[in-house]
Amino acid sequence: MKLIKVIPKIFYSDINDGLELFIDCLGFTVKYSENEPAFYIIDRDGVTISLVEDDEYAQKDRPEIRIDTDDIDTLHKELAGKGIKLFHPNLPSVKLQPWGLKEFALLDKSGVCVIIQQST
Repeated sequence: MKLIKVIPKIFYSDINDGLELFIDCLGFTVKYSENEPAFYIIDRDGVTISLVEDDEYAQKDRPEIRIDTDDIDTLHKELAGKGIKLFHPNLPSVKLQPWGLKEFALLDKSGVCVIIQQST
């Protein structure tokens, strides 16, 4: 027996903030959706995330999510080419961190932080 993957669920007061970050910016696709309450299961390259519109839960701490990639420079170039405005002000470009990972980060309007990382 082994654990296979983690599937985070992110709560939003306005689901459009999550759709902008994950669909418009990162290129995830919708695998399933419901309207009331708004609920999405999204996927890109086998990475699955659930997005839920629920103001009560969204008012709590905003999550930080890490997504591992095998080509961080290409992904960063892809996103920069889209002209997105969601790069995190503290880590907008690829940086080699002292702990041995190359990273850059995105931050949506609600405070959800997505760190893209690659092992060196």
